[in-house]
Amino acid sequence: MLTQSPYILYSDGEGNIFEDTSLYVTGRTGWDAMPVAEDEWIELPDGGQLYELPGRRGIGIDVKTGEMRLCQKGWAVAAFIPPAHTGFYLAAYETAPDAPTLPLFCYTAAGWLDEKFYVPCIRIEQDIRQDSEGYDEVVVEQGVKKALEAYPHNRLVEHLANNCALTYKCPAARNYFLGRWECPIPSSPACNANCVGCISFQPEDETIVSTQDRLTFKPSAEEIVEYTVPHLETAPYPIVSFGQGCEGEPLLMWQTIREAIIEIRKHTSRGSININTNGSKPDAVRELCKAGLDSIRVSLNSVRKNIYEPYYCPNNYAFEDIIESLKVVNGFGGWTSINYFVFPGMTDSVEEYEALRKVIRDTGLKMIQWRNFNIDPDWYLGKINVTETGEFLGVKQLLELIQEEFPDLKYGYFNPPIERIKGNFTIDFARK
Repeated sequence: MLTQSPYILYSDGEGNIFEDTSLYVTGRTGWDAMPVAEDEWIELPDGGQLYELPGRRGIGIDVKTGEMRLCQKGWAVAAFIPPAHTGFYLAAYETAPDAPTLPLFCYTAAGWLDEKFYVPCIRIEQDIRQDSEGYDEVVVEQGVKKALEAYPHNRLVEHLANNCALTYKCPAARNYFLGRWECPIPSSPACNANCVGCISFQPEDETIVSTQDRLTFKPSAEEIVEYTVPHLETAPYPIVSFGQGCEGEPLLMWQTIREAIIEIRKHTSRGSININTNGSKPDAVRELCKAGLDSIRVSLNSVRKNIYEPYYCPNNYAFEDIIESLKVVNGFGGWTSINYFVFPGMTDSVEEYEALRKVIRDTGLKMIQWRNFNIDPDWYLGKINVTETGEFLGVKQLLELIQEEFPDLKYGYFNPPIERIKGNFTIDFARK
């Protein structure tokens, strides 16, 4: 544990980052800056990155006076913390009126002490499947070449190769071409939500751009089955997952997905079939469970309807449908997770905490994947019209309270394979 707070970081606007030893770094919760406890800092993990925040001045605590003030030496700095880690605080800064909207990444507080960068976060998942040191680009490219030769007419394999693995460096796609663990199945070019922070589609008049291009075609069940069955048959601890960041909502293609699941299970009983979804169509979820779906992961920014709907802007579904979808899968004995976008000050608010407890009890939820919310904090709160976030617990305390009340509820960052679901959840299976 650190014996003092790290010092604030600033950027000179030219890609160079410095520390200001006259200020301790602070963290942001909701709209407010505050001190960060020494026991909440860890070294910036491998794969983490530092970002300059243009048009923003960092907020620190004066080393001599203990008063909060702005760092006037340059632009504020935040950290992107890699997969498997959950942040406790956002970067704290004051935003100028003409500051550009930040792109769709997470902005965790970051500081410097004793020649090291520090961030307030926790490793929430021991699975190493997306750790940066686990990827050899040469081997990935060899895997891509081999797959394209094996499936020369499969549009999905081509999409995963040239768009996902090679262009966007998607960890899930790269793992597929490395022949291991979770295999992505993008399946829907359309969506029934208009998420404010959608990473694959943004309106032309919006101030931000999507981080990747969306799937442009409707794959057939045959295309899905062709490359997923060999993966399930040969990969260690295999999972195949419908619903990826490069597509819309997979439940809009539920008939194709059902057909694919049935056909997959004719060829192999190995591994796990999962869907990542907004959970908007419980009747479709029921049909997929009948066909052999093993698990569901529902993404949401909040378990409160009044916070969820202004962000997701749902078309022809409501928040209640999400809850019903989780209940449906639980009723079939399947694995239920939520992909929970963590926003300090919102996710750990007392109101959200109480709502989360109810959802866990009502649905029999098996797992929470605590994901960092990739969004400009000011922009997000403005878009959903939140001016006061209310009383909060702190993300660290929230994690502890939920685990204490629901000891069987699992924490993590990734969809677990069937070996963890049905056996020892803590099994250390993802070997490089």
